[in-house]
Amino acid sequence: MDVTSVDEVLMCADPRQWRQGDSWLAGGTVLYSYGTDITRGAPTRLLDITGAGWPPLTWHHPPSSRPYERTPEGPLTGTTREVEGVPALEIAATCRIAELRALADEPFPGGVPRATLPGLALIPPACDAFVASWKIWNVSTVGGNVATGLPAGPMISLLSGWDATAVILCPDGTERRTPVAELVVGPARTRLADGELIRSFLVPGDALAQTPAFRRISLTERGRSAALLIGRRTSASSLRLTVTASTFHPILLDVTADPGAVAAAGAAGAAVRTGRTTPARTVRADGAAWRDAIDAAVARTRGWYDDIHGEPAWRRLMTHRLGEEILAELLPESATGIDDAIGRVTGDLRIERSTL
Repeated sequence: MDVTSVDEVLMCADPRQWRQGDSWLAGGTVLYSYGTDITRGAPTRLLDITGAGWPPLTWHHPPSSRPYERTPEGPLTGTTREVEGVPALEIAATCRIAELRALADEPFPGGVPRATLPGLALIPPACDAFVASWKIWNVSTVGGNVATGLPAGPMISLLSGWDATAVILCPDGTERRTPVAELVVGPARTRLADGELIRSFLVPGDALAQTPAFRRISLTERGRSAALLIGRRTSASSLRLTVTASTFHPILLDVTADPGAVAAAGAAGAAVRTGRTTPARTVRADGAAWRDAIDAAVARTRGWYDDIHGEPAWRRLMTHRLGEEILAELLPESATGIDDAIGRVTGDLRIERSTL
């Protein structure tokens, strides 16, 4: 745990105080385990942001006379237009994994019934994907996991799956925002410039109100993620699918059973979001179409990720399989070409549906 290059440690969360050779320090679970900053090299000063006093979790309520509503058929089904007054969630960069995990068990998160926010069900399996002890959960931070930029980073997967936006503080005193899915470029590489500091992550309320699906697989039970996919049903016939761990950075696809939506997206020249400011590509809700679309998206990047936790060819096949299962789970009445995936659950982690 000794970082022999460090000469000084300061309590500081002000990017204006940053200088060459500095590294931001939050939980430090990666920095101390490697003995260096794997994103920027050996630091000479550590700027500890844990004393910034940022609330770990903050709910932002939209202007509404109704804190929540139910559809005529009963509980919310998860489509955006059915949700009014659903709060957005802000997660501080210094939020501990244990603090985020506890949120999933609250009966009235943000002051609304837990059933109103089914997207919170993604939190437990995402936290479990760390494959870490409770001691790590109580030290490691959400922001640190994102800033490290590892393909298997579960907070990268979770926040990208929620369409979260990172709020970034700059050394010149300004602030900028960027989608988490576009912030991560590759292993230990992000779009954070020298001195920039992640302040928090903004999660839109509609993403939390939509029904999710989660799939993860590794070479060994509870090993490092080799493929981690998150689906979110955005309408009765559509979903957004986020692919991580098997790719160098998050890739987003919009999948729909509406032929008109596919045709309109194609005419508009929609592109796959692959770490650049482009919309997610819209593809047909079909097993073969999904496989072709993700293969094409990965081909535009550096290919399938390759390390000791899974060869590229295997990761590709597992990504296909997990994606088919998410299509079958979220669009059982409208997706085609996924008969073999109906009722199938591959991997060692899954969503436990809340009864709260």
